[in-house]
Amino acid sequence: MKINIVTKNYVAGERLKGIIDKKFEKLSKYFAKDALATVTISEIKGKDKMEATISIKGMFFRAEAIADDAYTAVDLVVDKLDTQMSRFKTKLQRRFKDNKDYTFDDLPDAAGPEPGEELIIRKKLIALAPMSADEAIMQLELLGHDFFAFINSETSTVAIVYRRKNGDYGMLETLERFDI
Repeated sequence: MKINIVTKNYVAGERLKGIIDKKFEKLSKYFAKDALATVTISEIKGKDKMEATISIKGMFFRAEAIADDAYTAVDLVVDKLDTQMSRFKTKLQRRFKDNKDYTFDDLPDAAGPEPGEELIIRKKLIALAPMSADEAIMQLELLGHDFFAFINSETSTVAIVYRRKNGDYGMLETLERFDI
């Protein structure tokens, strides 16, 4: 596994980089050699924040943690990633059974029930309306939701605006265009 360490408003020493490499190498036994782990370390309000994304062949595993020090954050992030993989072990094995990029044999089974369709307790059909991102944010706020799907009138693509943890907004947009 290739590990990229990125820092934002933070200086990572060689000891921390070594620990990150060592901890993430434990996770590399579940992936082929071409897996890429991107670890971002930043400081927020006197605490250390660590975000990690492992990507391989279109599949992503992501975790983040905020702790008093970066060493604790590394442990929390690696534990979260390991737990994610354990929780979804059966589904991942089914999906990638003939793919040599993933090896889940060494993963322990999850303690709780396996996530799946039973988690979807309600489905809704929605009609997408053309509007600007600003109008979509207004709709999001009026409905009291955390996200809102719409057709972006400026780009003719399906888009989703969402409320981020820090209170700002984000937007996801598809690459496909639709006639509106």
